Amino acid sequence: MTDPTADRALPLLWRGSGAEGAAPRRGPRPKVSIDDVVDAGIEVADAQGLDTLSMRGLAQRLGIGAMTVYTYVPGRDELIVLMTDQVLGRTERPAHPDDTRRRLEAVAEAAYAEYSAHPWLLEVAGLRAWLGPHAADRYEWQLTAVEGLGLDDLEMDRTVALLDGCASSAVRARQEVRLAERSSGLTELQWWEANYELLGELMAGRSYPLAGRVGTAAGEAYQAASDPEGQFRFSLDRIVDGLLVLLDR
Repeated sequence: MTDPTADRALPLLWRGSGAEGAAPRRGPRPKVSIDDVVDAGIEVADAQGLDTLSMRGLAQRLGIGAMTVYTYVPGRDELIVLMTDQVLGRTERPAHPDDTRRRLEAVAEAAYAEYSAHPWLLEVAGLRAWLGPHAADRYEWQLTAVEGLGLDDLEMDRTVALLDGCASSAVRARQEVRLAERSSGLTELQWWEANYELLGELMAGRSYPLAGRVGTAAGEAYQAASDPEGQFRFSLDRIVDGLLVLLDR
Protein backbone atom coordinates (compact mmCIF):
# COMPACT_ATOMS: atom_id res chain seq x y z
CA MET A 1 0.00 0.00 0.00
CA THR A 2 1.34 3.41 -0.95
CA ASP A 3 2.19 5.74 1.90
CA PRO A 4 -0.27 8.69 1.63
CA THR A 5 2.47 11.04 2.82
CA ALA A 6 4.89 9.94 0.07
CA ASP A 7 5.89 12.64 -2.40
CA ARG A 8 3.88 12.22 -5.61
CA ALA A 9 6.65 13.73 -7.71
CA LEU A 10 9.28 11.08 -6.94
CA PRO A 11 7.77 8.17 -8.94
CA LEU A 12 7.33 10.53 -11.89
CA LEU A 13 10.91 11.76 -11.60
CA TRP A 14 12.27 8.23 -11.73
CA ARG A 15 9.77 6.85 -14.22
CA GLY A 16 12.45 6.01 -16.80
CA SER A 17 12.72 7.21 -20.37
CA GLY A 18 9.09 6.60 -21.25
CA ALA A 19 5.77 7.69 -19.78
CA GLU A 20 4.57 4.23 -18.80
CA GLY A 21 2.16 4.42 -15.93
CA ALA A 22 1.98 8.22 -16.08
CA ALA A 23 -0.37 8.74 -19.04
CA PRO A 24 -4.02 7.62 -19.08
CA ARG A 25 -4.23 3.86 -19.56
CA ARG A 26 -7.78 3.52 -20.86
CA GLY A 27 -9.60 4.90 -23.84
CA PRO A 28 -8.04 6.22 -27.04
CA ARG A 29 -4.33 6.80 -27.33
CA PRO A 30 -3.44 10.07 -25.56
CA LYS A 31 -2.62 13.08 -27.73
CA VAL A 32 0.43 13.98 -25.67
CA SER A 33 2.92 12.29 -23.36
CA ILE A 34 4.10 13.32 -19.93
CA ASP A 35 7.34 14.54 -21.54
CA ASP A 36 5.29 16.74 -23.86
CA VAL A 37 3.57 18.27 -20.84
CA VAL A 38 6.89 18.88 -19.08
CA ASP A 39 8.51 20.33 -22.21
CA ALA A 40 5.57 22.70 -22.69
CA GLY A 41 6.01 23.87 -19.10
CA ILE A 42 9.71 24.51 -19.73
CA GLU A 43 8.90 26.53 -22.85
CA VAL A 44 6.49 28.73 -20.90
CA ALA A 45 8.90 29.26 -18.01
CA ASP A 46 11.82 30.01 -20.35
CA ALA A 47 9.85 32.54 -22.36
CA GLN A 48 7.65 34.20 -19.74
CA GLY A 49 8.90 33.20 -16.29
CA LEU A 50 7.73 30.71 -13.71
CA ASP A 51 5.01 33.04 -12.39
CA THR A 52 3.08 32.72 -15.66
CA LEU A 53 2.97 28.93 -15.54
CA SER A 54 -0.47 27.50 -14.80
CA MET A 55 -1.99 24.09 -15.34
CA ARG A 56 -4.96 25.58 -17.19
CA GLY A 57 -2.72 27.61 -19.49
CA LEU A 58 -0.59 24.56 -20.12
CA ALA A 59 -3.66 22.52 -21.08
CA GLN A 60 -4.69 25.20 -23.58
CA ARG A 61 -1.18 25.26 -25.03
CA LEU A 62 -1.27 21.50 -25.53
CA GLY A 63 -4.83 21.45 -26.85
CA ILE A 64 -6.15 19.18 -24.12
CA GLY A 65 -8.83 19.58 -21.48
CA ALA A 66 -8.09 21.55 -18.34
CA MET A 67 -8.62 18.50 -16.17
CA THR A 68 -6.87 16.11 -18.55
CA VAL A 69 -3.50 17.68 -17.80
CA TYR A 70 -3.83 16.41 -14.22
CA THR A 71 -3.86 12.82 -15.49
CA TYR A 72 -0.24 13.39 -16.51
CA VAL A 73 1.03 15.48 -13.61
CA PRO A 74 -0.77 15.74 -10.23
CA GLY A 75 -0.25 19.50 -9.88
CA ARG A 76 1.84 22.57 -10.58
CA ASP A 77 4.39 21.84 -7.86
CA GLU A 78 5.04 18.37 -9.25
CA LEU A 79 5.28 19.81 -12.76
CA ILE A 80 8.02 22.23 -11.70
CA VAL A 81 9.92 19.37 -10.10
CA LEU A 82 9.78 17.44 -13.38
CA MET A 83 10.73 20.54 -15.40
CA THR A 84 13.80 21.07 -13.24
CA ASP A 85 15.10 17.56 -13.76
CA GLN A 86 14.30 17.60 -17.46
CA VAL A 87 16.35 20.73 -18.20
CA LEU A 88 19.26 19.45 -16.10
CA GLY A 89 19.32 16.39 -18.33
CA ARG A 90 19.98 18.53 -21.38
CA THR A 91 23.36 19.80 -20.19
CA GLU A 92 26.35 18.11 -21.78
CA ARG A 93 28.73 16.98 -19.06
CA PRO A 94 32.14 16.24 -20.60
CA ALA A 95 34.99 14.43 -18.92
CA HIS A 96 36.86 16.64 -16.47
CA PRO A 97 40.25 17.99 -17.55
CA ASP A 98 43.42 17.04 -15.71
CA ASP A 99 44.17 20.61 -14.63
CA THR A 100 42.71 21.27 -11.16
CA ARG A 101 41.82 24.91 -11.83
CA ARG A 102 39.95 24.02 -14.98
CA ARG A 103 38.09 21.21 -13.18
CA LEU A 104 36.83 23.64 -10.56
CA GLU A 105 35.98 26.31 -13.10
CA ALA A 106 34.06 23.83 -15.23
CA VAL A 107 31.67 23.07 -12.37
CA ALA A 108 30.75 26.73 -11.97
CA GLU A 109 30.66 27.39 -15.72
CA ALA A 110 28.26 24.52 -16.34
CA ALA A 111 25.94 25.79 -13.60
CA TYR A 112 26.21 29.32 -14.97
CA ALA A 113 25.13 28.09 -18.41
CA GLU A 114 22.17 26.19 -16.93
CA TYR A 115 20.92 29.11 -14.87
CA SER A 116 21.44 31.50 -17.77
CA ALA A 117 19.43 29.32 -20.15
CA HIS A 118 16.68 28.73 -17.58
CA PRO A 119 16.68 31.58 -15.02
CA TRP A 120 13.52 30.21 -13.41
CA LEU A 121 15.70 27.48 -11.91
CA LEU A 122 16.77 30.14 -9.40
CA GLU A 123 13.18 30.29 -8.15
CA VAL A 124 12.82 26.55 -7.63
CA ALA A 125 12.68 25.92 -3.90
CA GLY A 126 12.79 22.68 -1.99
CA LEU A 127 15.02 19.64 -1.99
CA ARG A 128 12.78 17.32 -3.99
CA ALA A 129 13.30 19.23 -7.23
CA TRP A 130 16.94 18.19 -7.11
CA LEU A 131 16.39 14.50 -6.38
CA GLY A 132 15.64 13.27 -9.89
CA PRO A 133 17.93 11.14 -12.06
CA HIS A 134 19.36 14.04 -14.04
CA ALA A 135 19.97 16.07 -10.90
CA ALA A 136 21.72 13.04 -9.43
CA ASP A 137 23.86 12.76 -12.57
CA ARG A 138 24.70 16.46 -12.23
CA TYR A 139 25.75 16.11 -8.59
CA GLU A 140 27.83 13.02 -9.36
CA TRP A 141 29.58 14.89 -12.19
CA GLN A 142 30.25 17.87 -9.93
CA LEU A 143 31.69 15.65 -7.20
CA THR A 144 33.87 13.84 -9.72
CA ALA A 145 35.56 17.18 -10.41
CA VAL A 146 36.78 17.43 -6.81
CA GLU A 147 37.34 13.74 -6.11
CA GLY A 148 40.98 12.91 -5.37
CA LEU A 149 42.02 16.50 -4.66
CA GLY A 150 42.55 15.90 -0.94
CA LEU A 151 39.18 17.10 0.35
CA ASP A 152 37.09 15.08 2.75
CA ASP A 153 33.48 14.28 1.88
CA LEU A 154 31.99 17.33 3.61
CA GLU A 155 34.55 19.61 1.98
CA MET A 156 33.71 18.09 -1.40
CA ASP A 157 30.02 18.82 -0.93
CA ARG A 158 30.71 22.36 0.28
CA THR A 159 33.11 23.04 -2.57
CA VAL A 160 30.50 22.03 -5.12
CA ALA A 161 27.90 24.18 -3.34
CA LEU A 162 30.31 27.13 -3.30
CA LEU A 163 30.99 26.90 -7.03
CA ASP A 164 27.31 26.45 -7.85
CA GLY A 165 26.44 29.39 -5.61
CA CYS A 166 28.92 31.60 -7.41
CA ALA A 167 27.14 30.83 -10.68
CA SER A 168 23.61 31.26 -9.36
CA SER A 169 24.49 34.56 -7.67
CA ALA A 170 25.87 36.00 -10.89
CA VAL A 171 22.86 34.95 -12.95
CA ARG A 172 20.50 36.30 -10.28
CA ALA A 173 22.24 39.68 -10.45
CA ARG A 174 21.85 39.70 -14.22
CA GLN A 175 18.18 38.81 -13.93
CA GLU A 176 17.61 41.71 -11.56
CA VAL A 177 19.12 44.05 -14.13
CA ARG A 178 16.88 42.63 -16.86
CA LEU A 179 13.77 42.93 -14.70
CA ALA A 180 14.61 46.55 -13.94
CA GLU A 181 15.13 47.25 -17.64
CA ARG A 182 11.84 45.58 -18.50
CA SER A 183 10.02 47.53 -15.82
CA SER A 184 11.46 50.92 -16.79
CA GLY A 185 11.64 50.34 -20.53
CA LEU A 186 15.23 51.61 -20.44
CA THR A 187 18.58 49.89 -20.49
CA GLU A 188 20.89 50.65 -17.58
CA LEU A 189 22.95 52.94 -19.81
CA GLN A 190 19.85 54.79 -21.03
CA TRP A 191 18.63 55.23 -17.45
CA TRP A 192 21.95 56.70 -16.32
CA GLU A 193 22.10 59.05 -19.30
CA ALA A 194 18.56 60.24 -18.59
CA ASN A 195 19.18 60.79 -14.87
CA TYR A 196 22.84 61.82 -14.72
CA GLU A 197 22.23 65.57 -14.50
CA LEU A 198 19.39 65.20 -11.99
CA LEU A 199 21.54 63.04 -9.74
CA GLY A 200 24.31 65.61 -9.96
CA GLU A 201 21.93 68.33 -8.77
CA LEU A 202 20.54 66.21 -5.95
CA MET A 203 24.00 65.21 -4.73
CA ALA A 204 25.45 68.72 -4.97
CA GLY A 205 27.34 69.75 -1.85
CA ARG A 206 28.15 66.19 -0.83
CA SER A 207 31.60 64.74 -1.29
CA TYR A 208 32.11 61.15 -2.46
CA PRO A 209 35.67 61.15 -3.81
CA LEU A 210 36.14 57.37 -3.79
CA ALA A 211 32.67 56.53 -5.03
CA GLY A 212 32.98 59.16 -7.72
CA ARG A 213 36.34 57.91 -8.95
CA VAL A 214 35.59 54.19 -8.79
CA GLY A 215 32.03 54.56 -10.02
CA THR A 216 33.17 56.56 -13.02
CA ALA A 217 35.85 54.02 -13.91
CA ALA A 218 33.40 51.14 -13.54
CA GLY A 219 30.70 52.88 -15.53
CA GLU A 220 33.07 53.60 -18.39
CA ALA A 221 34.29 50.01 -18.42
CA TYR A 222 30.87 48.38 -18.09
CA GLN A 223 28.80 50.94 -20.02
CA ALA A 224 26.28 50.14 -17.32
CA ALA A 225 25.94 50.27 -13.55
CA SER A 226 27.12 46.70 -13.19
CA ASP A 227 28.76 43.84 -15.06
CA PRO A 228 27.25 40.54 -13.83
CA GLU A 229 29.21 38.35 -16.23
CA GLY A 230 32.49 40.08 -15.43
CA GLN A 231 31.67 39.80 -11.74
CA PHE A 232 31.07 36.08 -12.21
CA ARG A 233 34.52 35.62 -13.75
CA PHE A 234 36.17 37.72 -11.05
CA SER A 235 34.36 35.90 -8.23
CA LEU A 236 35.09 32.50 -9.73
CA ASP A 237 38.78 33.31 -10.14
CA ARG A 238 39.05 34.40 -6.50
CA ILE A 239 37.11 31.37 -5.26
CA VAL A 240 39.31 28.99 -7.22
CA ASP A 241 42.42 30.83 -5.99
CA GLY A 242 41.28 30.23 -2.43
CA LEU A 243 40.41 26.58 -3.06
CA LEU A 244 43.84 25.98 -4.57
CA VAL A 245 45.44 27.43 -1.43
CA LEU A 246 43.28 25.08 0.66
CA LEU A 247 44.36 22.11 -1.46
CA ASP A 248 48.02 23.07 -1.15
CA ARG A 249 47.68 22.95 2.62
